[in-house]
Amino acid sequence: MDFDGKSTDSPSSRMEIVLYQPEIPPNTGNVARLSAAMGVPLHLIRPLGFSLEDRYLRRAGLDYWPYVDLTVWDSFEEFLTAKQGIRMIYTSARMGVTLYDFRFRQTDCLVFGPETRGCPTELLESHPENVARIPMDSRVRSLNLSTAAGIVLFEALRQTRLLRKT
Repeated sequence: MDFDGKSTDSPSSRMEIVLYQPEIPPNTGNVARLSAAMGVPLHLIRPLGFSLEDRYLRRAGLDYWPYVDLTVWDSFEEFLTAKQGIRMIYTSARMGVTLYDFRFRQTDCLVFGPETRGCPTELLESHPENVARIPMDSRVRSLNLSTAAGIVLFEALRQTRLLRKT
């Protein structure tokens, strides 16, 4: 739904979250819960650092898993082939345009890298115009994956007026 409560459920009009090779089950569970709450599809790119049956993953997602529009992909290349023509926005703790200066579109796929490495350098460098970062104190190395996903998603939805009213 959009900011005014109108349906935006066609695949071409929804923002999506992509977790590239996530490693920590509770982070992925929290992002799944965010995905369910905001009606945003979630894509997981293998290899995963856990089983989808992991109890910590399930617990973090609570009983919202039935509401998650989840797709698991065997590779990033397979995902990109399926999403041809859709703009990928890569996130980074160190490079890119600050989140507040970046101009999101309602059809963007927001790509988050694994907790210990972030998005691969080759992706960031091959699409520098599509890299967004959360401005933060330089003494802090990075934010938790699920926290970063929430911040980026909400800013992107705010800009595109896709936030739901309650």
